[in-house]
Parts: sequence; structure tokens; C-alpha cells
Amino acid sequence: MSLCIIGAGTAGLCCARRALENNQIPTVFELSNQIGGTWIYNENTGTINGIDVHSSMYENLRTNLPKEVMGFPDFEIGANIDSYISSQDICLFLNRYADHFELRKYIIFQSYVLRVLKKKDKWQVLVKNLLTNVMKYYYFDKIIIANGHYHTPNYIQIPNANLFKGEYMHSHDYRKSDVFQGKRVLVIGGGPSALDLSNIISKAAKEVTLSHHLEGISNSIFLENVTTKPDVRELNENGAYFVDGSYKEFDTIFYCTGYKYSFPFLSINAGIYVEDNWVQMLYKQCINIRNPSMALIGLPFYVCAAQMMDLQARFVYSYFYGKNQLPSAKEMTEETVNKVKSLLAQGFKKRQAHMLGNNQMQYFTELANAAQIENIKPVMAKLHCESSNLFNENLLHFREDIFKIIDSETFVKVN
Repeated sequence: MSLCIIGAGTAGLCCARRALENNQIPTVFELSNQIGGTWIYNENTGTINGIDVHSSMYENLRTNLPKEVMGFPDFEIGANIDSYISSQDICLFLNRYADHFELRKYIIFQSYVLRVLKKKDKWQVLVKNLLTNVMKYYYFDKIIIANGHYHTPNYIQIPNANLFKGEYMHSHDYRKSDVFQGKRVLVIGGGPSALDLSNIISKAAKEVTLSHHLEGISNSIFLENVTTKPDVRELNENGAYFVDGSYKEFDTIFYCTGYKYSFPFLSINAGIYVEDNWVQMLYKQCINIRNPSMALIGLPFYVCAAQMMDLQARFVYSYFYGKNQLPSAKEMTEETVNKVKSLLAQGFKKRQAHMLGNNQMQYFTELANAAQIENIKPVMAKLHCESSNLFNENLLHFREDIFKIIDSETFVKVN
């Protein structure tokens, strides 16, 4: 049976490796000219030759999770003494992984996937070769979507945003702090990037104001020229009114408001749609219920990503190529809808349908039990949780921490 994988980042690589384990020969289409996906640093932003720049990496980025939870279950990052490493180190790791499992020969680089269409019992994939500009149709029995979800910026709607005469930027297009030199910057967002980048850009900016609605975040985690404000009520020509009634002027508004799940190449008959950033309808957040010969890998966030992607790949292939049988479409849909209803009842929004965080181990166990495959070690979720807490408590110094995994349940901080 033929298998298509879209993307040669963390998700695509482990899907290719696990496909070979199942005696399948994958065809991997990769937009860039190298392995690494979102971890590849690219100074370009916006669009190049009509194609959006995929990378969100900025200069000197270091991970906000320890490397001990960022490797694959049976292929660790290792080597580096530090726990918090550079984006280049992650790229080197992914290249080492690809070489170890001899994956390069299955990857067709500089391949722009234009359309994925269901044609009877096959997936028709239209691909443009960016070197020759030649377009070609391919046909596959199964397809894995592993194109990541840090490539399409999400901008929140703010009243009168059109009046503001200063500059706008989304964190997706941020590369170096010098663009903020001497400027008064309003950072909007409450995720890890917003907090981290507020400190980073403050070394160049005249002053930084972070607007967020997080609870329990102390001003002591920021550098001295970073102040905080509640949500923005509206903008005018020169600045922002906040919900507490205050007003400040700014030169630049820096949106750190996350990303949208986007699959522009999927035709309507693929059976996938996104509503308020909830990707539907997926069984266990990865198998396409309407067309179960398609799976989407890597959607859940605030997780040990590489560990989870590997588990998802093994889960999906147990149905694609193993003995496991999926429940009926009705049963899978009911389970999926009920899970989201439960989240909504707990006060979460639809856009948080794929957010796991402290619930990630429960999700991993669900997949492992359903497919009867090996689970992720609980220590991974425990260390992920500890690291996330330290990020919020000690933003300026948490990357100095060094961790060591002791066993499947235990880790220690060694410095």
C-alpha cells in the first residue's frame, strides 16, 4: 500500500520511521530544502515567490522545554550538558535521527503540496516541484498530514485597530530585536512566547508593555523596562486604551497571539474543517473520522511533542497496517463531540480543544490502551509540568536548570 507524508519536521520524520517498521515505503513531501520543519531558522519573512515562509524561529532562540522531554521515546537528544538548548541543536538532532533511520531517500525536498483530493479509494496529491516549477499528480492509499501548526499567525480582533498609525508585527515574523530599537512596544498575548519575548526585546526597546489576562504572573519575572497591563479595550491613532481605563502611547504593536491550524491544500471532500481552531472530526485527535485513511499528526499542544507524535504515529499505523479495527464513524464522532462538550462545561473554549498540558498523560494512556501499544513514560509529562511551572515562576533564569531522567517515573534537577 502506498503512503504519503506531508512534512519532514519532527512529526513527518517519526511517521516515516514508523512506516518503515510496518514494511511500508513512505513518500515524504517537504516544502523546504532541508530537514527540521519549524526549527529551521530562516531570516526571510512574509512570502517568497508567492509561498508563505514556514519558519517561526528567531535569532538565538533556546527551547522553553528541557531537551530531556524533547527527544523521541527511543532516540534521545543527549550529548548537550544543558537542558535548554538552541534551535540549531534541535535541527542537528532531527538530522541525526533522519540519518540513523535512513529516511532521507524517502523525502522529496522543495515540494509544494497544492491540493489533496479524495478520488474514490485513493488520495490524489498535486505537488509542484519548486526547482523545476513542474506540477505532478501522485496517488496514495493512505496519507499523513504532518505540516505543523506554527506557520499561520492568529491575530486577535481589537476594536479600532485600523486607526493605529504605528507598526504591527506578529511573533511569526520576528527574527532580531533590533527592529524594536528605541521603540515603545505593546506586546499582546499571554502564552510562553509573549512572556519570553517581552524580556528579550526589552534589551533593545525603550519600553515594553505586556497586555495579558493571566492570573498569578508576578512582575518580578520581567526585566525592569517591562510593565504589564490588562487586556486592550480599543486602539486609536497613537496607542491603546486598556480595560482598567488607562491609556498609553506606542510605536509598535507586537502580536504574540499564537497560530491557527491551517491546511490550505485539503479539498472539501477530505472531510476536515476547522472551527474556532478546533480541527474536526478527528478520532483521538488524529484519525480523520470521515476518511479514516487520513491522519493528522501533532495537533495537541502544551505537550512533550516528539514523544506524543511518535505515539500518535504508532497508534495510527496500528489501524492502517495492524490488526486493530476502528469503532464505527458514529461511535468515534460521539466520543469526540462528548469530549469537547466536557471541556466546554469545564469553562474551556473550543479553541482549546487540542490543549492538553496537565492532561497529556491521560491522552497518551488513552492512545496506548486503545491501540494496545507501549505508552510514553510518565516521567516525561511530570518533567514537562515542572518545567512549565518554573518558566512562569522564574522566567529570567529557568534555562539555567539542568535535569536528569532517573527512571520511567523520576527526574532530578542536578544544578
